[in-house]
Amino acid sequence: MKILIVDDNYQIVETISDYLELENNIVDCAYHGEGALKLIEDNHYDVIIMDIMMPKIDGISAVEKIRADLLCGTPILFLSAKDTLDDKIAAFKAGGDDYLLKPFAMEELCLRIQALANRGQRKDIGILSFADIQINNQTDEVCRDDQVIKLSRIQLKILKLLIRQAPNIVTRQQIMETIWGDESPCSDALRSHIYGLRNAIDKGFSESRLETIHGQGYRIKA
Repeated sequence: MKILIVDDNYQIVETISDYLELENNIVDCAYHGEGALKLIEDNHYDVIIMDIMMPKIDGISAVEKIRADLLCGTPILFLSAKDTLDDKIAAFKAGGDDYLLKPFAMEELCLRIQALANRGQRKDIGILSFADIQINNQTDEVCRDDQVIKLSRIQLKILKLLIRQAPNIVTRQQIMETIWGDESPCSDALRSHIYGLRNAIDKGFSESRLETIHGQGYRIKA
C-alpha cells in the first residue's frame, strides 16, 4: 500500500511513517498542503493522511483542491486536535472520508487506513473531460472518441491543464510555471512537448482539438 502523510509536525510525520513502513507500506511525506498537491499530481496513493492546521495551504483547502482541481478520488483521513462538530463537518464537506482526533493510538490509525484502502477510490470523482477527450485521473488513461491515447508524463500534465481551462487560452508562461515551477525549461522544450501532444491527440482525427493562438498561448477547442 502507498500512503501520503501530510503534517507540519516533523515528529508526528516521522512516527507515523516509521510505523507504517514497518507494516510494509510505502510512505511519502509532505509538510504543508502545497507540497502535498505537487506529490499527488505525480503519484497515485491508496490513502492520504491529512493534518488540518498547516502553513501555506491548510488541510481543508488542500483537500478541496485535491477533489475539485486534481480530481483525485483517493480516500483521505484527517488527523486533527480540533474536536468540534463544526471542524468535523468542514473536513467531510471538503472531501474527507474519515476523521481521527490527536492524540491517537497507532493501532487505530492503521485499522482506519486499511478500512479506507479496502473501500478504494471514490467513484464520484476522477473524470476530466472536454469535447471528445476524456482523462481518467485515477489511472491517467487518456481517450478520444473511446480510442486510447498514449502520452508522456509532461504531455499528460499539459493536457490536464488545458482541459481544466478549456476553451480558454492558457499562456505559455502559465504552462511553464504550472508544469515546471521555478525550474522552467527553455521555450523550445515546451514547443517540443506541444508538438508531441498535438500529434498524439489530433493525428488521425478529422477535427483538431489543440489550437495555437499566436502571441498568446494554447487552448483545447470544441
